[in-house]
This record gives sequence, structure tokens and C-alpha cells, in this order.
Amino acid sequence: MAEHTLSILVDNRPGVLTRVTGLIARRGYNIESLAVDRTEDPRLSRVTLVATAEDVPLEQIKKQLHKLINVHKIVELSAADSVDRELALFKVRAGTAERPELIKLAGVCKAQVIDVGSDTLTIEATGTHDQLAQLEELLSPYSIVETARSGKLALPRGRR
Repeated sequence: MAEHTLSILVDNRPGVLTRVTGLIARRGYNIESLAVDRTEDPRLSRVTLVATAEDVPLEQIKKQLHKLINVHKIVELSAADSVDRELALFKVRAGTAERPELIKLAGVCKAQVIDVGSDTLTIEATGTHDQLAQLEELLSPYSIVETARSGKLALPRGRR
């Protein structure tokens, strides 16, 4: 099984996301990541969905998605032909002694501190899945209290 990223343009209407994700879930595939918002055209939403599937069943899923009345376009995005990013928030335990180290680490990783609590720092980072996983690994010795991630956002490279 391989990981596949689908960019799906759909009507920006209630219930459309449920039909799209339901179709994939009914086929027994796990949705690893899901991000949805309206596009430059407020009548449309872009669903960026990452699912683990075999190549042949994925083609069947794409054909079935095309049959849904509210689906306009489906593009499978390969790593070579697209750009992708995720957003992550890491709340890390940080006493006064650890704060300078964590602030420096955030800067080196092109992340930023967005909140300072009495004993925590919240760090915001954007990057690829692997870059955020590396940052999480670097932060883990400081005791990560909470994590929130957006899921993958992706667009094809160049002009399409």
C-alpha cells in the first residue's frame, strides 16, 4: 500500500465533504490527512486528502468520486509535480532555564514562538511532513505537552 495525495475540487456546500470521505472510508482505506477550505472561487472548495491505498483500487475510487455530482476535478499529486506544506503547533514544557534553548531551536528550524505561558512555550512551524517530524523529534526531550497539525496542503507545480 502506498500513500496518495488527492486534490479534489468540489462544490462549497454542506454534505459534500461527508460524501467524499464516506466513499473512501466505505472502501476500507484510511484517510491519513484531510484539509478543506474554499478556493479563489467561493463556490468551490479544495479537498486535499492523503490516503493509503493500492494503485488499482485508487483508480476505482477516483472513478467513483468523479460520479459524485458535486465533484468537479480530481488530481493525484506526486511529490515531484507538487508543492506541499503542513502547519504544526507544539506546546512544550519550558521553565526559565529551557526557554532560551527552545527559542534558539525554533529559530534554527524556521519556526516561531507564538505563545508564552508560565511554564510552556507554543511553537508554530510550517514545512513538509518530514520537516515537522524532525522538529517534533528535536522538541521531544523538552516534553511536548500538546500537538496540533493541519494535515497536508498541496498544489501542482507551475501553471495548470
